Amino acid sequence: MPDRTSRTLTLAASTALALALCAARTFAQQPASELPAAAPPGTQAPAMPSPAPSVAPVPQPSAGFAPATFIPQPPFAQHRERGNLIFDGIPPPDPALAARLTRYLQSRGATFLDWLADGTLLVSTRFGDTEQVHRVSAPLGMREQLTFYSDAIEWARGAKSGTGFVFLKDHAGDDNAQVYYHPGVGAPRQLTQGNFIHGSIVWAHDGKRVAFYGNDRDSLSYDVYIADLTAGGTPRLVVGGHDDTWYPLDWSPDDSKLLVWKYLSSSESYLYLADVTTGTLTPLEQKPVKVGIRAARFDPTGRGVYVVTDEDGEFAQLKYKDLITHDSRSVTPDVGWDVEDFDVSADGRYVAYVLNEDGRSHLAVLDRESKQTLQPVGLPEGRIGNPRFDRTGRKLAMTVDSPTSPRDVWVYEPEKSSVTRWTRSEAGPLDLSTFVAPELVRYPTWDREAGHARRLSAYVYRPALPSGPVPVVIDIHGGPEAQYRPEWDPFLQFLVNELGYAVVAPNVRGSTGYGKSFLALDNGVLREDAVRDIGSLLVWIGVQPGFDREHVAVMGGSYGGYMSLAALVTYGDRLRGGIDLAGISNFVTFLRNTSGYRRDWRRTEYGDEREPNMRAFLERISPLSNATRIRKPLLVAAGQNDPRVPLSESEQLVWRVRSGGGEVWYLVAKDEGHGFLKKANRDEYLLTAASFLQKLAHQ
Repeated sequence: MPDRTSRTLTLAASTALALALCAARTFAQQPASELPAAAPPGTQAPAMPSPAPSVAPVPQPSAGFAPATFIPQPPFAQHRERGNLIFDGIPPPDPALAARLTRYLQSRGATFLDWLADGTLLVSTRFGDTEQVHRVSAPLGMREQLTFYSDAIEWARGAKSGTGFVFLKDHAGDDNAQVYYHPGVGAPRQLTQGNFIHGSIVWAHDGKRVAFYGNDRDSLSYDVYIADLTAGGTPRLVVGGHDDTWYPLDWSPDDSKLLVWKYLSSSESYLYLADVTTGTLTPLEQKPVKVGIRAARFDPTGRGVYVVTDEDGEFAQLKYKDLITHDSRSVTPDVGWDVEDFDVSADGRYVAYVLNEDGRSHLAVLDRESKQTLQPVGLPEGRIGNPRFDRTGRKLAMTVDSPTSPRDVWVYEPEKSSVTRWTRSEAGPLDLSTFVAPELVRYPTWDREAGHARRLSAYVYRPALPSGPVPVVIDIHGGPEAQYRPEWDPFLQFLVNELGYAVVAPNVRGSTGYGKSFLALDNGVLREDAVRDIGSLLVWIGVQPGFDREHVAVMGGSYGGYMSLAALVTYGDRLRGGIDLAGISNFVTFLRNTSGYRRDWRRTEYGDEREPNMRAFLERISPLSNATRIRKPLLVAAGQNDPRVPLSESEQLVWRVRSGGGEVWYLVAKDEGHGFLKKANRDEYLLTAASFLQKLAHQ
């Protein structure tokens, strides 16, 4: 079976074939449009249009539409390579455009990773081509670099005692992350080997052992291992032996047990206590029930476990499970939004949690001593990630960013009611006052809920001083069990401020953050319903006076790439072009070729292609099966080492669209996986996307 490199080389041959097929066809310019890339935080939803437009007919994905007159275009013949990048059918960029964009790509962020035992911070930040682990010893202090690799390091955990930490590193985006131990000074030591995936590392309180998952046993299942850093040797298998997915979440205070998570899907998982010596498993619940679990850890006394679960309703709440009495009580109020993360101070006095309110974060800290809920004042409004108390339990660190401020680390001290900024990241040579904050809107869909048109949320970025109706790009998030979150995205700001686009980022059905029933609305045979939501969004865009309904484009990555392709198939008469980054082109080949350890998990979402009726359905709705209906310019980008959505998904689509006379720009990075993490590669991808949009704007 040919490897990915050989498949890439065969693409040049397929391009030549497509050229031959199209040699006698007449080249015709297509009318253009544009597409931006990301989306923003929200404010208040504006008044919606009157009911009449909301019921405008939306084309159905399963039905064909009458295409406009179309003259197939021969593909651009140029094929060139530079470094690890392959540019196929992509013209050289405009130097003036490149110079304008470069100003927006010089920003740097800092992501909080963990506290070290001495009260210093571990952060991930970039001073070269990739993000690496740095130590920060004081507020706004220097960032001392601790790891030095060509591959990005974006995850690390500090020991509960001593100066060491562990981190994960894969190779060229292959997702086969290995576990490394860094003693704090000197060189790190690799704890795992081979082409296997590892993660979810948790430290024992003794500072000598770590637990983590790995699929070393059969390449499919996630088993739990323990590595003794003082003894060396091979990590010891503790929980495993079956075709299951296990995550270690926490050690009991006496280090005798592990809290482990058996994950089946976003709506079904179970918690167990595992004896560290024997591996014996005891269910946390006397009568386990099917629920969605997001996070869990022991309370500091070891008597109970804090769990984020949706067992009581549509949204995930933080609950406390008493291991002795088996009582369960809610810790957070049921406010109609998910608790997405939490932490508990070392003495148990403070419980910090973050609510996901329509994509924006809200931090609250429960003071169990005073029975008060504290609301930190002074944090930027935006997205909050990874809140973690230090070893004293008196300082809470977190990552905060917003569409108008880069990612930085902040620390909240409940006893002082103070918020301190620990890093100040650079926005580059840009005036942040020109950055646009997004507007949260709600638009009506094609179906009804409780007797009324179902409404979905979207974040909208608008140019500050439009000269007339502006072109629009619809930016669709991946997942699909994910959500558009307003955050720092300079490329989006470039599209809005420099190229004059409005960016609309919807959360279609199947997105997280809006309840477990909403999350299931696109599963299996309901997949096309999410595509119909894009049709409804096009109806809404069409009645907005500030938008140019004749110039709308679509873009997305991963599952968002599939949605972009599906939109071009179904609503191509309403779109001017699209961008697909590492998207699924055929569900059957995707499920067959994605890494084995995630195949069953994806079948839960998309359907089991081994069942004949489901296979037929998946083939019918796949963009590859309908590639002749993609009649507008398309940019496809992918990483050669992608284990999630293999490169073959992009290659087969490019060949099929070009064979039908379609125009495709194709960019491949030989040293990337699922997405472009290296700055040099990412900058080239964004310049290609900007060039593509500029071309559409002038057609």
